[in-house]
Amino acid sequence: MNYIQHPSELSAKRAIEIFNQSIIDYHKTDNIYEKEKNPFPENTIEWLLYHKNWIDTVQWHLEDEIRSPNIEDKQVVFLKRWIDRSNQERNDTVEKIDDWFLLQFKKIVPKPNAKMNSESPAWILDRMSILCLKIYHMEQEVRREDASLEHIEKCKNKLNILLEQQKDLSICYDEYISDILNGEKIMKVYRQMKMYNDEELNPVLRKNKQ
Repeated sequence: MNYIQHPSELSAKRAIEIFNQSIIDYHKTDNIYEKEKNPFPENTIEWLLYHKNWIDTVQWHLEDEIRSPNIEDKQVVFLKRWIDRSNQERNDTVEKIDDWFLLQFKKIVPKPNAKMNSESPAWILDRMSILCLKIYHMEQEVRREDASLEHIEKCKNKLNILLEQQKDLSICYDEYISDILNGEKIMKVYRQMKMYNDEELNPVLRKNKQ
């Protein structure tokens, strides 16, 4: 199998295929404790995209679980800390995806009038991953046999909007990558610099460390 070697090969369509593969694989068991079985070699961009979506998919269901009205307090704490770790891992993975793009783009010389984008490629892909999850779960609502016709119609309308949003975001991503490759736009990355998990930056963690 040939793996993606260049950003021109990583179309929005291909990214969505990888995200959807992760979502389908997770829902084979629909278990938040299921271990990720990433089918791609670890050093590939495909591996990073699959891993990114797996994190998103597990967290989607963690967010469902923590909202149960019958959940015990100790389980809320357990899930909240899991979600915090998940958010950090999600952020770290997005930055690794951007590192891949930066490496691929390093020899490109931007044109004098090149413009910047408010988002990096990886953060656009982050939004795309979440959209795939929204579409998957909205499709499940549309197919529910125990739901009212009114509920199904509302979900169909929402699904159409999500699909339109996915189409538009895909166009934006593909055009952005093309513009960078042509020197018409500059990829510039600012790390998120998350503070709440850092013992030196979070005053509560720092206090407990002493």
